[in-house]
Amino acid sequence: MCADNVCSVARLTDRERAKLPDRAFAYVDASGQRRLPIHDEAHVRNALARFSQVRFESDNDRDVARHRLLEAAKKHGIMPVGFVTSQLRAQRSGPRLPTGAVTFLLTDIEGSTALLRRLGAGYAGLLRDVRRLIDESVTSASGHKVDAHGDEYFGVFRTPGDAVGAAVTMQRGIGAYAWPEGVEVRVRSGLHSGRPELTDSGYVGLSVHTVARICAAAHGGQVIVSGQTAAALVLPEGVTLLDLGSHRFAGLTGDELLFQVVAEGLLADFPPLRILGTAP
Repeated sequence: MCADNVCSVARLTDRERAKLPDRAFAYVDASGQRRLPIHDEAHVRNALARFSQVRFESDNDRDVARHRLLEAAKKHGIMPVGFVTSQLRAQRSGPRLPTGAVTFLLTDIEGSTALLRRLGAGYAGLLRDVRRLIDESVTSASGHKVDAHGDEYFGVFRTPGDAVGAAVTMQRGIGAYAWPEGVEVRVRSGLHSGRPELTDSGYVGLSVHTVARICAAAHGGQVIVSGQTAAALVLPEGVTLLDLGSHRFAGLTGDELLFQVVAEGLLADFPPLRILGTAP
């Protein structure tokens, strides 16, 4: 209940919570856990106060939850000025993504559907651990997370060497991790360098599409870098490149030289790249 803009602490019993539909919550995570109920005024005000305490699985999840919460506030005639101000302040104080010449790292979990089928609700925890291992590898190499959604992770670096170092650390960490039920987790990864445009909605340019194609061509556990990245790369100690030849990707003009990163602790033997057409 609210009086004179002051609300008592909003609480739900387990029975009351179970009766509410998913749309009555601002956030439903990958495991189905429902958070931040927004079905009445008291809970909307409570959700506004607690929003910053919730750990979201991705930036996109946070944006969706924020939008649903603000829509609920509007419906109940609440003017969340303080909430909006704090959200804008948090966005402005976050790390600024690099511009100019950058190197992208895109990763994707191989066989994610089979893992989800085997682990069920436990897959959400596996996904969180994969993202954490990747994020730790990226940030420790002075990189930045651009986005993370579904099974993909998109990072950016100022130098190719930092990007390759992060990819190697990531693969070693994922390979050594004790995954639930003894499942094998393999992540494919692609790296490409370019000069994309940084807009309010993220990076835009051919280099973004190219790194996506390179990642899709790789196998789980494999790190593939483009010719542009290799040409500007100062290899970290103990890391070499294996020439995989010239390839052509659908929708892109010209051939792309590709190389496999070779280092201790990484898988070395893979089938041919997953590319429909290969340049002679």
